[in-house]
Amino acid sequence: MKQIVFATNNKHKLDEVRAIVGMYFDVLSLSDIGCHEDIPETGDTFEENAIMKTRYIKEKYGYDCFADDSGLEVTALNNAPGVFSARYAGEPSNSLRNIEKLMQNMQGIADRSARFRTCIALLYAGEEYIFEGCIEGSIIDTLRGENGFGYDPLFMPQGYDITFAEMSSDEKNKISHRAIATKRLVEFLTNSEA
Repeated sequence: MKQIVFATNNKHKLDEVRAIVGMYFDVLSLSDIGCHEDIPETGDTFEENAIMKTRYIKEKYGYDCFADDSGLEVTALNNAPGVFSARYAGEPSNSLRNIEKLMQNMQGIADRSARFRTCIALLYAGEEYIFEGCIEGSIIDTLRGENGFGYDPLFMPQGYDITFAEMSSDEKNKISHRAIATKRLVEFLTNSEA
């Protein structure tokens, strides 16, 4: 099976992507290739951050790879936390503190619309490609569910009455922003291999 590196050490992201890509490619993590340093993410957009990570791995380790940058955009907060989703409440990254800050900032706001957005950058055979995924939904005012990670207990996708954190990983992997972008990536890679 052909190997490809996913430039992440986030176990949750890795599990989600392997569940989608695993039947086509052997997905290696950063630790699988011996990369233990923090890759800089100083871009202003998800796309810039994802591209930064793929270029870093190609330059330092020589692997074709893909990387994602994802986040939650809340309409009433001018699309914050956006690229700062993982560190919304500051360093070090802490999901619970991020959720608390979001809930505080949403107090008294009627417009609860939000979206999760993912940008996957692929550096493959000397070319760069971008695949995007987005799912619309809303922010609820109490935490619900035990699954998922990050803002999942607060995010209810459009057309559903349960949060991402109340869905099984199979359910979430059918509709999530990362699933949409990853399926586009897989489609591209399998067509390239054909």
